[in-house]
Amino acid sequence: MPEPSHRRRLLVLAICCMSLLIVSLDNTVLNVALPSLQKELHASVSGLQWTIDAYTLVLASLLMLSGSTADRIGRRRVFQVGLVIFTIGSLLCSLAPSLDSLIAFRMVQAVGGSMLNPVAMSIITNTFTDPRERARAIGVWGGVVGISMAAGPIIGGLLVDSVGWRSIFWVNLPVGLAALLLTILFVPESRAPKARRPDPVGQLLVIALLGSLTYAIIEAPGSSAGHVLAFGAVALVALLTLLWYEPRRDEPLIDLRFFRSAPFSGATVVAVSAFAALSGFLFLSTLYLQNVRGLDALHAGLWMLPMAVMCFVCAPVSGRLVGSRGPRFSLLTAGIAMTASGLLFAAFEAETSNVTLVIGYVLFGLGFGFVNAPITNTAVSGMPRAQAGVAAAVASTSRQIGGTLGVAVIGSVLASGVHAGPYREVFVTAARPGWWILTACGLAVLVLGALTTGRWARGTAERAADRLQTAEVRDAAGVGA
Repeated sequence: MPEPSHRRRLLVLAICCMSLLIVSLDNTVLNVALPSLQKELHASVSGLQWTIDAYTLVLASLLMLSGSTADRIGRRRVFQVGLVIFTIGSLLCSLAPSLDSLIAFRMVQAVGGSMLNPVAMSIITNTFTDPRERARAIGVWGGVVGISMAAGPIIGGLLVDSVGWRSIFWVNLPVGLAALLLTILFVPESRAPKARRPDPVGQLLVIALLGSLTYAIIEAPGSSAGHVLAFGAVALVALLTLLWYEPRRDEPLIDLRFFRSAPFSGATVVAVSAFAALSGFLFLSTLYLQNVRGLDALHAGLWMLPMAVMCFVCAPVSGRLVGSRGPRFSLLTAGIAMTASGLLFAAFEAETSNVTLVIGYVLFGLGFGFVNAPITNTAVSGMPRAQAGVAAAVASTSRQIGGTLGVAVIGSVLASGVHAGPYREVFVTAARPGWWILTACGLAVLVLGALTTGRWARGTAERAADRLQTAEVRDAAGVGA
């Protein structure tokens, strides 16, 4: 098959970025619409949590399955199916008559979304074969997340104030259909030389683990202890079974040998911590600005703009620094800024003063802008090339798990506190434990950034890579014999 022209490669990159844009915008725009949605559908705090977490939970559960399926039956084919499902899910969300149906339709969206971002990254990797071109393409791809962060609050605010919260899902329809048509016309088909075999048992265990854990956390404030403990027990059993079962498979869904690499393990926990902080930060900020300060959606979006702009500016800077100096500086900068932001809100009630509120938003945007680029780089550091895709997929899954847990934990902490009195009067006090949790997330990024980017950590990555490489050669020899 002839190498695609430079213009064709750029067009493929643009098509893949379109899919990332609608998926990323969907989350940031939805946060601004939460108070409006809460009023129209009479949603509780837990209902709002499920509106966000139903999507991220399904996405986290299916990312690796979608990636391996695309490697097996064709990346373009799975990408097209994902665009169709995501677009249909968006249409259904815009028509949802109740909160329960909206949550169900968000899950449909997530099934499609799981087929977009990891598969698009595989398409980019296979389209840009030159390492330098590939690095630039991945940099553009990462910049789209910054664009969605910057544009999301403003677009969401304009749509919610002028048309209503349902309109935030309409944006996905023309973009999804255009991306589908362009994919059919211009994206070449590709498959992996040796696709990983399905692991249905591992997949079901992951779904049981994430689903039951999230349910136990979100429903804890309003459910009996026995009910919560039952779902917690299901999560624990699923985790222990997963740890027992996966090492016994030749091609597991999650290769636990990866976690012998300190950079990989660190990147996984950093991804969970950073995205838990982001989702919790957006959740608390949106409810405070609209429900406590009484701002409309557009003005709430404008208040959050300093955070989004800093993220947009710092993300490409971080990408270049990671390429030239490694991930350490970016991770330490991110950890310091996110911890400082959390402390401002937790210890000094930053939201009660305009000046400290803006400083807190700027610091968080700076921190999150720096943290995203080194996560994948650190995860794949030292891994054999054949395993780099799987390592990157685990990092992507960790981001979604973090987003799910952030909303679940922070929302439940808030729900427990707001029962103590009038909503507006007790919100700041009720939110304080949540801000302390976000501070701890920032501190985790800082500490792990320091521990997992030094000489000792690189040594563990090299040893883990050697073991994986040796196992691959042994398996290949066995197949050849």
